[in-house]
Amino acid sequence: MTNDSLYMQRCLQLAEIGRGNVAPNPMVGAVLVYHDQIIGEGYHQQYGGTHAEVNCFNSVKSSDEKLVEASALYVSLEPCAHFGKTPPCADLIIQKKVKKVVVACRDPFEQVNGKGIEKLKAAGIEIVSGVCEEEAQELNKRFFIFHQLKRPYIVLKWAQTNNKVIGLEDKRLLISNDVVNKIVHTWRSDEAAILVGTKTVLTDNPKLNARLATGKNPVRLVIDKALSIPGNFHIYDRLQETVVFNVRNEKNDGCIKYTKLDNQDDWTFLILKWCYENKLQSILVEGGTKLLQSFLDKNIWDEARVITNLSMHAPDGIQAPNLKSEQLITTEQFEDNRIQYFRRVNS
Repeated sequence: MTNDSLYMQRCLQLAEIGRGNVAPNPMVGAVLVYHDQIIGEGYHQQYGGTHAEVNCFNSVKSSDEKLVEASALYVSLEPCAHFGKTPPCADLIIQKKVKKVVVACRDPFEQVNGKGIEKLKAAGIEIVSGVCEEEAQELNKRFFIFHQLKRPYIVLKWAQTNNKVIGLEDKRLLISNDVVNKIVHTWRSDEAAILVGTKTVLTDNPKLNARLATGKNPVRLVIDKALSIPGNFHIYDRLQETVVFNVRNEKNDGCIKYTKLDNQDDWTFLILKWCYENKLQSILVEGGTKLLQSFLDKNIWDEARVITNLSMHAPDGIQAPNLKSEQLITTEQFEDNRIQYFRRVNS
């Protein structure tokens, strides 16, 4: 591993610390190096707060300030060149007279996307880019998909019996064990929103929160075209932001938002468009089969996580979705529960 790669790996480690706190901004880490010695480190800690580069410069000891101009700055994402919630980091780097900047990848956000690098080059700063690029893009895959494809990053999830039954017609079917349930709640806290259909809510009355994890609750997105879900169901408990997509009503009721969609259009695309416009960078789609299959059939998904209870058999029930264009990435086993992680293969 080259020194550039070594320091960039440290940037990625730092960036990861900000997971769950910086969205819809990306996770970013920065390291300042003088003659193979790290003299400053920083990462983006909180949405709306100072960026990684600022925190990195601020961490430099007063006794090392004189070394900054002769140092190289490593950043896991291209420094911003625009005024957002904070001033442009590219301007700060130029002000600090850093001689070299090493960047993992360009920022796909249209207000940056190469402008930061060009500004630094114009100031005479040496630029090295593409160091650990794949790892950096993987870290911020939600951010990249959102800005490149103008839609949220989509994770499909379902649990099935060993004969691929996802649920029963008239009552809840508990498939996952306690360990896997906790993992699922961690998945929920990783995503901006969670999406379910009417039948899933009427059958399971789910809370759709992350109570078994330590992270934040996702925004609940519920498809209920005819507004048939009773008001005493958990989705209306007002404990987290909830959006109900329907054909009848358009109103805000505190943390409950009723969003009216055109019944003649494809709701998959309408919901994704709404999420993009409302800056929800990722969705965990939890069911049911019809909803999950709609994403699979249109080939609009990024990951699928399939939980199989190898000791459970349900002779009669709702069949699980059929994966398409998938690549198995890894498998985990927790007692009789197996989790398979798939990635969509571009076709």
